[in-house]
Amino acid sequence: MFGPGSQFNEFFNDPRWALAMVRATVLEAAHPQIGAALIENSTFVAHPWRRLRNTFLSMQRMFGADDHTRQREAARLNRLHARLAGTDAKDRPYDAMDPEARAWVVATLFESAVTMCRLSGQPLEQATMEKLYAEFQALLAVMGDRAGHLPGTLQEFWGYFDHMVEEELENTEALRIILYKLFDHLPAPPVLDGLPTVWAAGRALAGPVIGAITVASLPEPFRRRAGLPEIPGAQTLAQSAYLAIGLARFLPDGWIQAEGLAGLITLSPHSDDPRARTVTAVRDSMKRASALLRLITPLPEQPAPAQTTMAQRSAEEFFRAVLDQTGDGYVEWPDLAAMARELCGRLDLDEPQETKLYNAYADWWRELQTALDLDGDGRISKEEYAAGVPSLAGPALIRVAEVLFEATDTDGNQSIDADEYRALFRTGFRRDTTGTDETYSRSAFIKDFLSFMSGRLRSTPYEPLLSEA
Repeated sequence: MFGPGSQFNEFFNDPRWALAMVRATVLEAAHPQIGAALIENSTFVAHPWRRLRNTFLSMQRMFGADDHTRQREAARLNRLHARLAGTDAKDRPYDAMDPEARAWVVATLFESAVTMCRLSGQPLEQATMEKLYAEFQALLAVMGDRAGHLPGTLQEFWGYFDHMVEEELENTEALRIILYKLFDHLPAPPVLDGLPTVWAAGRALAGPVIGAITVASLPEPFRRRAGLPEIPGAQTLAQSAYLAIGLARFLPDGWIQAEGLAGLITLSPHSDDPRARTVTAVRDSMKRASALLRLITPLPEQPAPAQTTMAQRSAEEFFRAVLDQTGDGYVEWPDLAAMARELCGRLDLDEPQETKLYNAYADWWRELQTALDLDGDGRISKEEYAAGVPSLAGPALIRVAEVLFEATDTDGNQSIDADEYRALFRTGFRRDTTGTDETYSRSAFIKDFLSFMSGRLRSTPYEPLLSEA
């Protein structure tokens, strides 16, 4: 069911899968429970590229050949989902562990894979569809969900899917953000950060096209119920896009690799990845092209950056880039939980260490509420943050740093040696670790983490992890 030889493995590096994933995400967001969980807890608005990378890595682990890796990832996802529960704007409960909601996520991935082949003019044969459906059923079983939440046969699945589309899905806030805001305000990926004119020009062209293709590919009954616009020619555009992108499948083996593309998009300039040097050279050329583009196009003037030193940033920038992980303009528990989630995922922490880190962040949140939530509304605004910056570095934040240190100090000798340092920063923070031979003391580690999280100093180790989109 998994690894080489599986039907899904054939799709994994298919370039059409990028469009299919966007479509599946829209269908997921239209589910009331999933949409509420995305709005309340997800970082997809402020950090879409990071979310894309994490989703890709998770699917790679789940569908790979190593069963131990798959079971470990399933356990991690279950722990993550167990922490996502609450009520939506209509006071309806949502729970990311709800088996029907989880089944719908798997259903959208399967149906979108089938649709991408149909729109490309190469519909899957019945036997191939049945094999692919069995693999997605097996995926749900690995997550621990009992049988019955996805229909037992492919024939029954299509009735289930039609019912969900016609009766259960809604025009949720999460869906509207993805279709009408995300593409229009999509931040530049790390590889293009610092090239606002080039990125704005590309986004202005690609954003509406991707949105139109996605809407046109959605089931017609849902488009009608949700009031999504019928754009003349969009159906033809969608079919042409899937067909054209699908031609890349016939390039020589190795030319199109999803893993390589995902890594390149999220590549940090400070990474020790050899491609970083090439990217830096390309960025320099693109900056010159950006300057020329500003001269010959009527693009709106980009706001000038605040006059700060390389090591400093404004309170507003720190609030937006680091603290407000969900991008809603406030700091609440989901923002700090997102930080903990990112750290746990990057460092691949086991359950005891993961729980310790979440608990440390929860204590920090309670400490911040007491110190900074001046109006008592349960969240911290930019103004409240700016007025109480010194209160960020309390005992609870120190405990967060201590938990991270303990997770890295695998031999327990109260210092991080060269190998532990490389494991932490290359795996977790993706920074350059070349020439690192000295030990990193507990006090130095905690000092560096606090200087980043409690102030406005930039920090090469932590920027790729918590600041980049």
